[in-house]
Amino acid sequence: MLKRQATLWTHRIHTLPVVVLMPHSRCNCRCVMCDIWKANDRREELSRDELAPHIGEFAKLGVQSVVLSGGEALLHSNLWSLCELLAEQRVRITLLSTGLGLEQHARDVVSWCDEVIVSLDGPPALHDRIRGVPRAFDRLAAGTEALRRINPKYRVTARCVVQHLNYEHLPATVDASRNIALDQISFLAADVTSEAFNRPVRWDEDRAAEVGLSSDHARGLERRIEDLIESHHADIESGFIAESPEKLRRIARHFLALTDQCAPLPPACNAPWVSTVIEADGTVRPCFFHAPIGNIHEAGLHSILNSEQAVAFRRNLDVTRDETCQGCVCTLHLPPWRSVGG
Repeated sequence: MLKRQATLWTHRIHTLPVVVLMPHSRCNCRCVMCDIWKANDRREELSRDELAPHIGEFAKLGVQSVVLSGGEALLHSNLWSLCELLAEQRVRITLLSTGLGLEQHARDVVSWCDEVIVSLDGPPALHDRIRGVPRAFDRLAAGTEALRRINPKYRVTARCVVQHLNYEHLPATVDASRNIALDQISFLAADVTSEAFNRPVRWDEDRAAEVGLSSDHARGLERRIEDLIESHHADIESGFIAESPEKLRRIARHFLALTDQCAPLPPACNAPWVSTVIEADGTVRPCFFHAPIGNIHEAGLHSILNSEQAVAFRRNLDVTRDETCQGCVCTLHLPPWRSVGG
């Protein structure tokens, strides 16, 4: 706790609870709200030899949790060699996945990863449409079943990105997650304002409109969320729906703010002080959305995180006023006294 408080006071990273690691750049979906797959001709991945020199720094920084993101991490040529390195540091490994390859890799996933978070966009037909892959929902369901055959208590949860095509189907999405025996579902708004997720530049108005919500649709989402809160109150109370009613309402407020119907809500986030993102080409970012601060092929992780540039960035960052932070859809807030998963 004292080290994390020291980080907040000095803006130097003394302890780093969370590392988001992108082992592989490609993806096996064609999602309408994401551009990662559009660079599938550029295959990049972190090898064991490239990651190994930095593992000691993970221990030094007190890393508790590594989230395998992407791209689709399961497309890596030897993901389990990376997991073996991480397991030596006794960190918790969370796999984010499209779900398409879970059945094929089920035994290794259960052996090396503590939990899986799958992307779920709606009930079967809608999920397949948004993913751009035939039978994507069935493959996700089969993968979940394969994990549970190996370990009936294995934790598999879902994350749903709320956007133009599925905002009217939130209750059906919750029901679909129950039908395939997932442990929990969470919701977040689609990102239509940043340069994250392989966008060389921010989307223009036409592209953003394909994914985002108009002013009328944002009001419609506001009503749909109230319907969800009423119809699935038991799922909210039990924690099956991860968000509280207030956090669900913030999703609608996000789109209302984008259409100038309300002021942006100040985010509660300390991601740049408690986490970092390492991309498949070695690029290091303070979070998904802010500019790179270095590359692990050129310097050690501790040096990158505590460079003059990185420290100045954190010192000068006011998340309540920063334009990038105000448009953020994926905040992280980890209090000084709480451990990851606590």
